[in-house]
Amino acid sequence: MELKITKTQNPKTKPTGALGFGKYFSDHIFTMEYSGGEWKNAQIKPYEPFMLDPSCSVLHYAQGVFEGAKAFKNAKGEVLTFRLKDNVDRMLDSADRVCIPAFDKAFVLDAIEQIILIDQDWIPSGEGTALYLRPTIIATEPALGVRAADRYLLYCILSPVGAYYSGGLKPVRLYVEQKYVRAAVGGTGGHKVIGNYAASLKAGENAKKLGYDQVMWLDAFKHRYVEEVGAMNIFFICGGKALTPALSGSILPGITRRSIIQLLRDMGIEVEETAVDIVKMAAAAKSGELTEVFGTGTAAVISPVGGFCYKGKDYVVGGGAMGKVSEALYAQLTGIQNGRIEDKYGWVKKLGAI
Repeated sequence: MELKITKTQNPKTKPTGALGFGKYFSDHIFTMEYSGGEWKNAQIKPYEPFMLDPSCSVLHYAQGVFEGAKAFKNAKGEVLTFRLKDNVDRMLDSADRVCIPAFDKAFVLDAIEQIILIDQDWIPSGEGTALYLRPTIIATEPALGVRAADRYLLYCILSPVGAYYSGGLKPVRLYVEQKYVRAAVGGTGGHKVIGNYAASLKAGENAKKLGYDQVMWLDAFKHRYVEEVGAMNIFFICGGKALTPALSGSILPGITRRSIIQLLRDMGIEVEETAVDIVKMAAAAKSGELTEVFGTGTAAVISPVGGFCYKGKDYVVGGGAMGKVSEALYAQLTGIQNGRIEDKYGWVKKLGAI
């Protein structure tokens, strides 16, 4: 399939000052359509709104998936991507879960790399910034009825971003949710399906009203075992070991999570992917055995946790400050991503000219 490229004749004004997260979008968009049993009409073109029929499937049945990745520039001005191939692999897996037809992985990966290079002037250079990539697929068939659609739109937009949380690396406070659940084993929690995120909003809003930054999710059955935090995976440094919830089918297999596990082991810290009991973590926080908690994800990279509330009681972790392990992991991973630290893992790809 040919990739048609049409560059904008009216470049946008690039933002100045604080970027925030997901507020600005670059000059171009990559799109590809599915109909008649095949993917076709691949193009990179000027960024523009979509025309969608009010009856299109995604608006009624949430048949859609997305990904989140990042691109950077090193000190030489070279464009780098971080584990983008893994994101495309995971997108294919998510698509299969909600009956979206498979696409040519190599073709889509190449198209995303090309749009990054076309819009590379949008890659910010400040500390903690990046160009955020949002590949997405939505069902566009104009028809009602609960079934897999026969038309889809795959697209990718780019956004220059700063810190995901307004406080940057300031430790967040979590509310352990006991009424609502994010996902259950056998559902779609292990995939980046769009409906997962709407289902999480109510608990998040309630947590903020109570004075907390995010939700710590527990399992759907016993409401006792930690699953995720907000939209991130979570780690506990307890008794000198790193504990993280095992991938049970309801937890997203995070690419940052996978990277952090490797870095922890290379730091000589034992990692256990296991069932993490919130009752035991609360007791460990009280005794001081629990020294650090942090979330991991593409958007925030590392989000240190200063404390959490469980059954109406607040527990402080590590004096409420960012811990040494979290700090070292953040420095190591962001250093690899932006080329300051040698990548011995093969995670970073330097993009050439187009």
